[in-house]
Amino acid sequence: QVQLVESGGGLVQPGGSLRLSCAASGTIFSIDAMGWYRQAPGKERELVATITSGGSTNYADSVKGRFTISRDNAKNTVYLQMNSLKPEDTAVYYCKSTRGLLGFWGQGTQVTVSS
Repeated sequence: QVQLVESGGGLVQPGGSLRLSCAASGTIFSIDAMGWYRQAPGKERELVATITSGGSTNYADSVKGRFTISRDNAKNTVYLQMNSLKPEDTAVYYCKSTRGLLGFWGQGTQVTVSS
């Protein structure tokens, strides 16, 4: 059974940085596409960034130039480095693994950007 465990969320001031981690188990991580999504209160869940098994990345326009997604296949972990954080980045951040039509979600980690 695939399990995804996110960590690294917290409270940060505007302009600050956080790095989220998502550790995967129960899957052949190296062939899965991985992604980060977020959901703010009262809003739909939205894509933040994705990375393919080959390392190709894709970002939402709102985070381009500020966030970086990466993966370490030896550690079965995907990361989201978030810089220059803004209050509008406040949300629960979810990790997702995808292989074909199958998708699995983590439980989410809260990121709050506030002074």
